[in-house]
Amino acid sequence: MASLKLTAGNADQISAILVAARLSGVEIEVSYNDSTDPTLCTSGLASIAKSVAAQAASTNETFFSDKVAIDEWLKFADNLTPKNKEAALEKLNSTLAVTSYLTSTSLTLADVYVACCLPPPFKQAIMSGGKNESTMKWLTSILEHPEVEAVLGRGKPKVSAEEDEAKKAKKEAKLKEKEAKKAKAAAKAEKGKGEPAGGGGGANALKKAAAAEEAAKKKVAEELELQQARQLILAVPQGLKKNVSAAMLKAYHPGIVEARWYEWWEQCGYFRPESDSSKPRYVIVIPPPNVTGVLHIGHALTNSVQDTLCRWKRMSGFNTLWLPGTDHAGIATQTVVEKTLMKSSGQTRHDLGRDKFLEKVWEWKEQSGNMIFQQLRRLGSSLDWSRECFTMDPKLSVAVNEAFVRMHSTGLIYRDNRLVNWCCTLKTAISDIEVDYIDIEGETLVSVPGYGEQKVEFGVLTSFAYTLEDGSGEIVVATTRPETMLGDTAVAVHPEDPRYTSMQGKMVIHPFNGRKLPIITDSELVDMSFGTGAVKITPAHDPNDFATGKRHGLEFINIFTETGEVNENGAEYQGMRRFDVRVKLVEDLKVKGLYRGKQNNPMRLGLCSRSKDVIEPLIKPQWWVNCGQMAADACEVVRDGRMEIVPRLFEANWFRWLENIRDWCISRQLWWGHRIPAYYVTLPGEDGEYIGTNETNERWIVGRTYEDAMVIAQQKFPASDLKLTQDPDVLDTWFSSGLFPFSTMGWPNEETSDMKDFFPGSLLETGHDILFFWVARMVMMSMTLTGKVPFDKVYLHAMVRDAHGRKMSKSLGNVIDPLQMIEGMSLEGLHSTLRLGNLDAKEIAKAEAGQKVDFPDGIPECGTDALRFALVAYTTQARDINLDVLRVYGYRTWCNKLWNAIRFAMMNLGDDFMPRPSLGSAEVGSLPMAAQWILSRLNCAVVSTVEALERFDFAAATTAVYAFWQYDLCDVFIELMKTLMQSPDQSVVDGVREGLWWSLDVGLRLLHPFMPFITEELWQRLPRSPEDQDRTPSIMLADYPAPVACWESGEVEREMELLEAITKCLRSERSKYGLTTKQKTPVYVLCNTAAAADIVTRGASYVATLSASESVTAVRESSSVPVGCAVSIVDETCSAYLLLQGILNPQDEVLKLNRRLQDTLKQQADLSKKMDASSYQVKVPENVRNEDHSKAIKLTAELSSIEEAIAGFSRLQMSEQ
Repeated sequence: MASLKLTAGNADQISAILVAARLSGVEIEVSYNDSTDPTLCTSGLASIAKSVAAQAASTNETFFSDKVAIDEWLKFADNLTPKNKEAALEKLNSTLAVTSYLTSTSLTLADVYVACCLPPPFKQAIMSGGKNESTMKWLTSILEHPEVEAVLGRGKPKVSAEEDEAKKAKKEAKLKEKEAKKAKAAAKAEKGKGEPAGGGGGANALKKAAAAEEAAKKKVAEELELQQARQLILAVPQGLKKNVSAAMLKAYHPGIVEARWYEWWEQCGYFRPESDSSKPRYVIVIPPPNVTGVLHIGHALTNSVQDTLCRWKRMSGFNTLWLPGTDHAGIATQTVVEKTLMKSSGQTRHDLGRDKFLEKVWEWKEQSGNMIFQQLRRLGSSLDWSRECFTMDPKLSVAVNEAFVRMHSTGLIYRDNRLVNWCCTLKTAISDIEVDYIDIEGETLVSVPGYGEQKVEFGVLTSFAYTLEDGSGEIVVATTRPETMLGDTAVAVHPEDPRYTSMQGKMVIHPFNGRKLPIITDSELVDMSFGTGAVKITPAHDPNDFATGKRHGLEFINIFTETGEVNENGAEYQGMRRFDVRVKLVEDLKVKGLYRGKQNNPMRLGLCSRSKDVIEPLIKPQWWVNCGQMAADACEVVRDGRMEIVPRLFEANWFRWLENIRDWCISRQLWWGHRIPAYYVTLPGEDGEYIGTNETNERWIVGRTYEDAMVIAQQKFPASDLKLTQDPDVLDTWFSSGLFPFSTMGWPNEETSDMKDFFPGSLLETGHDILFFWVARMVMMSMTLTGKVPFDKVYLHAMVRDAHGRKMSKSLGNVIDPLQMIEGMSLEGLHSTLRLGNLDAKEIAKAEAGQKVDFPDGIPECGTDALRFALVAYTTQARDINLDVLRVYGYRTWCNKLWNAIRFAMMNLGDDFMPRPSLGSAEVGSLPMAAQWILSRLNCAVVSTVEALERFDFAAATTAVYAFWQYDLCDVFIELMKTLMQSPDQSVVDGVREGLWWSLDVGLRLLHPFMPFITEELWQRLPRSPEDQDRTPSIMLADYPAPVACWESGEVEREMELLEAITKCLRSERSKYGLTTKQKTPVYVLCNTAAAADIVTRGASYVATLSASESVTAVRESSSVPVGCAVSIVDETCSAYLLLQGILNPQDEVLKLNRRLQDTLKQQADLSKKMDASSYQVKVPENVRNEDHSKAIKLTAELSSIEEAIAGFSRLQMSEQ
């Protein structure tokens, strides 16, 4: 028996070791003494994997599989604290939602260790179910494992999590009931002591006690109901159809409603397009999210819009493919992994070496990629997961190499030593469109990465003098970058500038290295009116100077290293940082008497979009793409209509950028990415480093593989022992992304079924911020390599900003994970997610402060449907979206109203109801007026929604759907049902039920693309024939609603429009006089026309129901209206009279209103005094001033309302006299 001595400092860890030993078949003796082997005293991998696995040579290998992933989870378990509870649970939930175990398809050491080390509060939260459902099943399965129980014992009764939670809820409720009863008894005792006349203290206490008791009972009932619903869900294995046979919950709970549907859709293959289909096709490829981390709310917008379109098209009869994938995101991913590596181990990528570092990046990709796909599933994205791809998959990598080889062979890709945009922080070149520019008006101190608290001066023009070689004087030049003068190789003047005619052709002496610089003339570069009219030329560090150097054959001297320090060409400044040199050079110029001052100079400063470091132009031999003809072709396809850009206003941006495009640098000095398939030839006898330093372009060989390149090299350089060295650089990420629409379909094999059936695509939907990064490049590369435009349309949605209109930024704390909004998260949980990231302490503090302001109570649980609907509803073409969490929660509340309305409606359908197969003109004509009206309104909503979707007007589409459900179905028809269902005429009842069923069925299908989960849940509950259930098992497969001509009835709608107008006037009058719904009064409608009277007479019961009136009577003569009525003019055809006589005492009401008027006037006077104070604008914070302004407006409106009510009651009082 193996004897391992382990410390007992952590009982949970010891338990995990013992469980691991039993599961691996190793016998372990644990002794708790002081002579412990120090190598076995650490937690995590050292104390378990090394201890147990060392003895498990011939035991269960799968239990210890993927040790790297296991090690990460062991560290995760060792760092569990109450502070990171929310974030830790989110990590568990997101992982276990897509797999049954943490690192494998079977139980491993990671599962046992994490389960054993979970603190009690974590276990309690997990066992509460809800959004922790998958994690709850995982934990229960582990704790109930025989080997686990053998070690940990059966200390807890073996009950299900649901039963345990129900008992807990019951216990809490009983305690609250007990407290309520005590309060009730105390109130009775107090009342028994006697109360002063008119006193109501005891009565109020009794009411409060009774209310508390009722609330406690309600809470326990709700908890039990939820637990039963969860049990019903868990009883069905994932992937099988959800059981909806139970009664609907009394309230909407997104976690319950959204559970299980997605797994069933995916398992049934509903997301996959049909093969060999005759249907019209609809194809979208997802803008592949970067595998740098979790998705943010901008991704949620993108996928909500795309899924809405795909579900709509799929239901509309299109063979729909929405292809998923992720992007390797070279710079971003490498940066994140490097930061993580430094944070966790203090190592750099160079410490590991290229191969080992890439292994780490692949591990990150697997972890992050799985989380991204889980988020997409939670968003309800109906992606064809059978086609899931990654830009560095073998299939796509073959396409990348092929594209490079083909484009190189035609001269589109070439090697050249040119200026690049260099980022000293990332140590790589970046493209022009990855440079962000900020405008600086004058002298400004700017924070630069790597300089800490030290800020760097920009926005000034520094002047200094060069002394002429012959001693005849000096020439003064001006620059915004004094440090670059170390690389100056000339001074340029305008050939027609008389000030410098005598100096042309002479030499000046460099004051720090003695180099002689010629004074040249150049009319293209020099502006005589700017500065001194003399320009220093630094060809190796400025784009304009580079061109000048080429024209004049000047020397190109690079003075910076890749990290932004001065190199050996900087003489005494070698080794200093570039912006430190800026300061030192100016000081030294002053010492030499050559400094001539500085002045403000407005400028645009280029920053790396990734690191925010100041871009440094450097000369580097790189691979470039000649974009001239490709860009021209991309312009032409938009001009001739082969591709449409929506909104059209972005066409101007498209043309402006492509018509001024420069060649594209595609080399990146990274390790993560597609290694450039180019090889440098070294001939026998040649030693040393050539690539990037002493290389010759003729030595570069491009080949699909090393073997191909070797064959070409031997043909070009016949030598038996030549050597090939592959370019260490990788391709720009956007190069592979530019191939995405067709590399994912099997290109370069043009004969694959996917290339034939699904390329070109139908639509490219994305944010307008990557119009040039990605969209333009896809068009250029697709046309070049396939001869086809990759998609027919491009829809560009707006950017998502926070509620204040600010850009989402981790350092501001306003970046939102969609799951945080779907599931809700406390403020502390939001803070925890910041601490788990790569932000430094200052950034975390700033972000936490931002979160406290924006989310003082955390983020409430909104659910997927509410989030999707809000995002799509926000989408107005070309306008940015200021996302307010409260608006999203408002749609969650709307879901609750929808739920309850349908719950009520379903009860009125009855158990035996079965709808007619269709509703033709004859059937519709026999329905009650209300049913005819709701079908006509539904038909109008269908027309509006489909037309809006066709033109990508998502705001109009959601408005049409929302308006039908909210204002037509819920506010009017379902209210009318309450009366109509009591009709003694069975044909009326049957007609109402028919109208109701068709409204629900069509209305849910209309809403489904926007809110897939709640619509599936409710649609499955509608009564349908067995044949229809078999034919259409899911709402996903049902037909999207199309207009039905015979449902449209302009006449019925006009009649109902009048009845609704009367109702609105009556409600306004009732509100004005403070009538409650219980105070029902007779109503008289004075009609000027017989037609109006007929409509009111036939619709009297509708108006009475909707306006809470006792009765509604149409009259033609004013003499028929009794005395004591309040009147409201509806329109030119009728007026509504509300009888108040006998309902209210006008005199008493006037007295009450006068008292209220005086109170309101006093509040207004006090507020005015406060706001009129001389120091108000200076001392009172802006948010308080805004609140005061709102109060003032409300008080004015309230005064107007009170005065109007007083006038009304005064008129009523006079009419009674």
